[in-house]
This record gives sequence, C-alpha cells and structure tokens, in this order.
Amino acid sequence: MRTVTNYFIVNLSLADVLVTIICLPASLVVDITETWFFGSTLCKVVPYLQTISVSVSVLTLSCIAQDRWYAICHPLLFKSTAKRARKSIVVIWVVSCVIMIPQAVVMESSSLLPELTNKTSLFTVCDEHWGAEIYPKVYHTCFFIITYFAPLCLMILAYIQICHKLWCQQIPGSTSVLQRKWRSMQCSASTPAHGGPVRVRTSTVCAEIKQVRARRKTASMLMAVLFVFALCYLPISVLNVMKRVFGTFKKINDREKVYAWFTFSHWLIYANSAANPIIYNFLSGKFRKEFKAAFSCHCYTKSPNQTKRIRTRTSTESRKSLSTQVNNMDNVSRISDQVV
Repeated sequence: MRTVTNYFIVNLSLADVLVTIICLPASLVVDITETWFFGSTLCKVVPYLQTISVSVSVLTLSCIAQDRWYAICHPLLFKSTAKRARKSIVVIWVVSCVIMIPQAVVMESSSLLPELTNKTSLFTVCDEHWGAEIYPKVYHTCFFIITYFAPLCLMILAYIQICHKLWCQQIPGSTSVLQRKWRSMQCSASTPAHGGPVRVRTSTVCAEIKQVRARRKTASMLMAVLFVFALCYLPISVLNVMKRVFGTFKKINDREKVYAWFTFSHWLIYANSAANPIIYNFLSGKFRKEFKAAFSCHCYTKSPNQTKRIRTRTSTESRKSLSTQVNNMDNVSRISDQVV
C-alpha cells in the first residue's frame, strides 16, 4: 500500500480530517445560530485552516493527476518515487500555509448590536475587512483561479489523456494485441518443442492484463474523487466570486435565500470529505483489504508467532510478486517484436 498514489491519498485524507475536526463544529454552530460565538482569535484561525484544507486538497489532486499522467502516458520522462512524494507533500503544506495568510489577516469578528449588561455580544459576525474594494476583488479572483479553475482544467486534460491511453490506444493488454499474441501462442503450442516459450508468453499476457486492469481501476477511482471534488466545491467557489468580486448579493433583499445557498454550499464541502472514504472503499479492492486487515486485530487476538508467520508470508509474496512483474516486463520487451 505504500505507493506514490497512496501517499497523496493519505495527505488528501488529512485535509479532510482537518475540515471535519476543526471547521465543521464552528460552521455548524454559525449556520444554525447565525452568530459567531468563538471570539476574534478563532475567527482568524478557523477560516484560515479551512482555506488551507482547500488548497491542500486541490494541490494534492493535481499532484496525483500529474503522477498518473507521467506514469501512464510518459513513463520514461519522469520516475516518481516515495521520497519525491513525501517532499511534494511537504511543499504542498508549506505553499498552502503561505498563500492563505491574507485570509487570516483580514478576518475580524464584529458585533452588529451593542453588548448587553453582562457583556454578551449578540449577532456577532466573523467576516473579511479589507482596506479598499479592489483588494477583495483581486484576492478572490486569484483564489478562484489558483485553487479551483486552473487546477481543475489541468487535471481534466491529464485524465482525458490517461483515459485515451488506457481505454482507446492499442497498448499491451488491449483486445487486438492480445488476439495476435494468442494466435501466435496457439501456433507455437502445436509444436511440442516450444512448450517453454508458450508458458512464458502466457504468463506475460496474463501479467499485462492484470497491469492494465489495475491501472484502469486506479484511474477510475481517482477520476471519481476528482469529479466529487469539482462538484462539491463548485457552488461555494461560484458564490464567493459573486459575493466578493461582483457584489451580487448586496442588491438582493431576500437574505434568507442567500443564506440558505451559502449554508448548502458549506455542507457540500463537508460532504466531499465524507464521500472520499466511500469512494476508496467501493473502487479500490486493496483499500478494502488493508482496511479490514488494519481493524481485524482489534476484533481477533492472534498469537505473536501467528502474526509473525503472516507478516513473513506477506513479505515473501510481495517480493515474489515484484520479481514476477519485473521479469514479465523484461519478457514483454523481448517478445513484443516477435508477436506484434
């Protein structure tokens, strides 16, 4: 499970956990009461962390798309490793924390009504306070382009090329190539002296089929994650541009309808965080297997010797699987000129 893609998926999950633990409770209270009860400090911290989570999510999805694009469309141009993935994750968090600093600076809590005798402030709001009208327009326009529009366009282009490579082109493992290989193996099988090469080619074709199927499943899962992200973050992105850049809602008297739209868009963000684990579970067999293995230890107690034997067997099988894949890829390069 310690692949480059899974490193980025774990980072995406951390951003979802950040939203759920820190941002969800405060937003829930504000959506129900329409009042900010958490003081001026949290007024800066909570929106800042929420924008960081958005930035981390979109940058992580961009890195995943770039990694898959290089691995499938241009495997010889760039070799992705776990070390580079960890460095990329660190860069993602540092960049997100830096570019979202203006969000923390401009957020301030203010009271719409004066304090009561017991110093309780009613109808306190946490909102942005800019010095001039041009600043929020520039900031939110750049925020929309950097954290939503531009990355989404690049990811869509990357996955279009990935789909074309995996489903449309005649790559090893596709129907016509396999048919030619099977015809060649059937002709070779009629001669007893070629039994060894036929077995090698049969295992090679099976390995190719498994590799292409695994890549297609991974691409399908990542495209589903991207689709859900784009769908859930679209309303809040559009509403923020309409409010901060164009000032659309200043002329609308129906405040309850506007408030309902913003509340709905906030809940879509939290729905995105909740939907990602469900997507991993339904579209990734490895995720389901490792998830069950991780939590089965709490339900069933195993002796240390049994656990050690299981780990040894798993490690041995992993090494055998890796060596088989390497040998199969070498066989493909040697046999392709004879078969195709």
